[in-house]
Amino acid sequence: MPAATCPAPGDETKSVPLPQGWRCYMSPEGCRYYVNTGSKETTWERPSATYGTPVRPPAQRNSLPEVNGTRYNTGSAMHPTDPPGVPLRRATMDKQNPGNNSPAKRQNKEIKETKITINCVTFPLPSVTPDQPEQQLLKPNEWSYCDYFWTDKKDPQGTPSVGGFEVLLQKQLKGKQMQKEMAEFVRERIKIEDEYSKNLSKLSQSPLAAQEEGTLGEAWAQLKRSCHDEAEVHLKFSNKLQCEVEKPLLTFRDNFKKELKKYDHHIIDLRKQLASRYAGVEKARKALADRQKDLEVKTQQLDIKHMNKHEEDIKKARRKSTQAGDDLMHNVDLYNRAQSKWFEEMVTTSLELERLEVERVEMIRQNLRQYTTLRHETDMFNQSTVEPVDQLLQSVDPAKDRELWVQEHKTGELRPVDMDI
Repeated sequence: MPAATCPAPGDETKSVPLPQGWRCYMSPEGCRYYVNTGSKETTWERPSATYGTPVRPPAQRNSLPEVNGTRYNTGSAMHPTDPPGVPLRRATMDKQNPGNNSPAKRQNKEIKETKITINCVTFPLPSVTPDQPEQQLLKPNEWSYCDYFWTDKKDPQGTPSVGGFEVLLQKQLKGKQMQKEMAEFVRERIKIEDEYSKNLSKLSQSPLAAQEEGTLGEAWAQLKRSCHDEAEVHLKFSNKLQCEVEKPLLTFRDNFKKELKKYDHHIIDLRKQLASRYAGVEKARKALADRQKDLEVKTQQLDIKHMNKHEEDIKKARRKSTQAGDDLMHNVDLYNRAQSKWFEEMVTTSLELERLEVERVEMIRQNLRQYTTLRHETDMFNQSTVEPVDQLLQSVDPAKDRELWVQEHKTGELRPVDMDI
């Protein structure tokens, strides 16, 4: 069946005014169509001054408007209107009788489907013709979220499918959970450091071996003081871990959680609106099919019974079919707008999720680097606390210790001699 042809500016008889009651409008594809405000009849042909005579050749009378890549019969091509009071002619009815050769049935045979709707979202089918352009990635060579999560993911276990955005969101929620567990790990390390610091401080005050003397006693006393110094180092390490690692992790996690919640609700609302619009399209499509079927039945009845009453019924059926077609186009337009809005927000939100993911990973990387830096500093400080101990241990001299001790504690230098007879 021929598609609706958009006339060039020179093709229309602009100098000839439209008959009374006719208005010109522009279809979503940029084609002019005409509506009779009284009878609600629509047609692609420009009505001439003689009512019912089209400007364009009759060969284009069966053209149907195309909406979202699919042609829908609005009733205009099937419903030429005779002048008021003039009965329908048998020759006209034979030509326009839908029967088995109705435009809708011929359309199904001649037009290949190029789109498919899955879970209320419309997608292009794989290219059926060599000249049909393929979709290009929005961000080629970047493996961006905005290019790979449009369809729903089927669960192999048979549970309901998961939306592409839900897959993205689950990844972000998993990242948030991992960040929480990292913060818990740091918190446990802080507890260990606190406890270790307390135990070292307590150990440094132990009286054990406090009576050791000489250079060895000095080295031992320094070793006990180093335990106290090391306790201070670990206490500072614990405090820095809390302020410079754990707290930033928790703060970023809270902000990250708020961002995800905002995006989650927004996209879910848009998807629900899209599903509602799609339900409206399906309802309007069914209504149009019912109206066209009703019109076909009444037309067949008129072929059998030439009665004015049936002619009036056909006119009413035409008007209802035309209105159903207009309603379908309106609902398709609302659906396309909702899908466009969802598409735009999906792109924007997926890019925002990319940004949040990069910020999360970078923030954690920086905090873990700070952890290792503090750990190195702690090791260096610990090393500095034992360096005096090492120096004193190298100075330990048992002979000198003996000399000093003897000088302090000697009882006499005279040795015993043999007794005389």
